[in-house]
Amino acid sequence: MALNTSHANNGVLLHAGESILLFCDDVSVKFAGQADAAFAGEKKGRLYLTTHRMIFNSKKQDAPMKSFSFPFVALKDVELEQPIFGANYIKGTVRAQPNGNYVGEVKFQVHFKSGGAIDFGTAMLRAAQMASRNYQNDAPPPYMPPSGPWYAAPPPAYSPNPGGYMGWVPPTNVFPDHPPANSVYMTDAPPPYPGINGYNGYAAAGGSGQSQNKPSAPSSADAKAAEAAASAPPPQTQSGWFDPNNPHSVYLPAYAEQPPSYDHATKKND
Repeated sequence: MALNTSHANNGVLLHAGESILLFCDDVSVKFAGQADAAFAGEKKGRLYLTTHRMIFNSKKQDAPMKSFSFPFVALKDVELEQPIFGANYIKGTVRAQPNGNYVGEVKFQVHFKSGGAIDFGTAMLRAAQMASRNYQNDAPPPYMPPSGPWYAAPPPAYSPNPGGYMGWVPPTNVFPDHPPANSVYMTDAPPPYPGINGYNGYAAAGGSGQSQNKPSAPSSADAKAAEAAASAPPPQTQSGWFDPNNPHSVYLPAYAEQPPSYDHATKKND
């Protein structure tokens, strides 16, 4: 996870090949476990669920925390809370990435001012489960910062896939809004970890793959294998799993090493 590396020009900054699954324009986030002033107080802004992570963007441009990244591979102890008194919310812990502008880990709570916490949280857990099946190493691959500038993302990066993902369709009916115009940007840097579609041509398992500007479609065999993996019983491995009988929790591995690094260069055009 990284602080202030996922925003650009008052909008969200994505990796090459990363797509937005859900968007919510009215959330608040609370953090605990860090002394850094950037984490203090309630944060209000927008939340994106992508093929690789959650991203929070503050609506206050002068806020110490302008953006915060929650990669699936850095999450643990994620739960959907449904208190008897009070609104539902998502809670969990996310670990810092090297060069992510802080160290250690932080606990978080995400509250949805207009409702939808269970739908968003369930979708996030499902996406994390799908992504974990594409990740078999003990530690995430190395991350290289982008060597070029960011640019406006093409529509596929923020347009819902009508066919869904391996048989799963995110609940866009609950979150029908799209990000504001001219607010979604992308770099040529590939994600340092696989998403729900695997590496999909953007980075090799060892991190040596080169970025591309257009996604390469998976083969029919790969698609069938991924679909079978998504519906198979949870494996007893370190790749993590999601129990359909307990949809409020996702089980993710405890890695021997910290998640991959984000470089400060990702925000040089902020």
